[in-house]
Amino acid sequence: MSAKLIKGSSLTYMHRGGPPGDAGVARAVSTDLSATMGAGVAHFDACSISWTVLYDEVIYVIEGVFRLVTNEGVLEGEAGDIIWVPEGTELKYEGDHARIFYAVYPGNWKELHGMA
Repeated sequence: MSAKLIKGSSLTYMHRGGPPGDAGVARAVSTDLSATMGAGVAHFDACSISWTVLYDEVIYVIEGVFRLVTNEGVLEGEAGDIIWVPEGTELKYEGDHARIFYAVYPGNWKELHGMA
């Protein structure tokens, strides 16, 4: 495997929430490129997406305001901020015109949890 450029224009967003609001996720690095990592971009606007993460995740806020609501409180990031999310965290992804980049480990979490 060699390095690869992934053009933003080639990404396809999958609807993940709304109405109300809108959320979409575009996976850029999936198991066809790496079994150990996953990565992509997402947008969240005026919506709330509940989930329990099955992987470790790092989120970089590109623009807007992104909120991660956990049992311990709310983490609110703006452009340039980074949020660490450990595996097993129960949360809600929220945002106001938020665009993020995310990276997850392991990248093959769906296979490991029988969801593939």
